[in-house]
Amino acid sequence: MTIETKLELTEKVQNVIEQIRPYLQADGGDIQFVELTEDLTVKVELQGACGSCPYSLMTLKNGVEQAVIKAIPEIKSVDSI
Repeated sequence: MTIETKLELTEKVQNVIEQIRPYLQADGGDIQFVELTEDLTVKVELQGACGSCPYSLMTLKNGVEQAVIKAIPEIKSVDSI
């Protein structure tokens, strides 16, 4: 992956996360983009209530990951650090 491609994908991922953020904040949580790996995995940090919620993995996989992959099919997965 070229630097230009990585920067472009990173910007797209951050835009999707910004669209998702208000829904998480409404429940007392938040999400922070950490990095886009070479194997096209997005690393995020769930914060606030989302960091300790027993449903955070479901939110991450069924909400955040699906939204990111739908918008950017090149992305393989979204994982929490």
